[in-house]
Amino acid sequence: MTHTAWVLGLCLLAIQPAFVAHAAAKDSRVEITNFAFSPKTLTVPAGTKVVWTNRDEEPHVVTSAGAMFTPSRALDTGDTYAVTFSKPGTYAYYCTIHPTMVGTIVVQ
Repeated sequence: MTHTAWVLGLCLLAIQPAFVAHAAAKDSRVEITNFAFSPKTLTVPAGTKVVWTNRDEEPHVVTSAGAMFTPSRALDTGDTYAVTFSKPGTYAYYCTIHPTMVGTIVVQ
């Protein structure tokens, strides 16, 4: 093995853990169906993007109970809304149109 190939191999090994850590942070999904968030509680690692998708025929608005993230616009059938959660914590949310619809994102 040449010195260049050996150094290149070390560089690739050094880069790989960062790539794997980045690849592990994937999107998580919450379905809005039958006037409920599913799952009702979702636990994700910090840095995860959570995507809500409205599967109901009625519009819904995803709103943070503590103003921890920007509320969605009214989501019609098939519309999506996404938030990336970078800080650990518990994020309660609800639908402003149907306030009995509640959910929680737990970020570790």
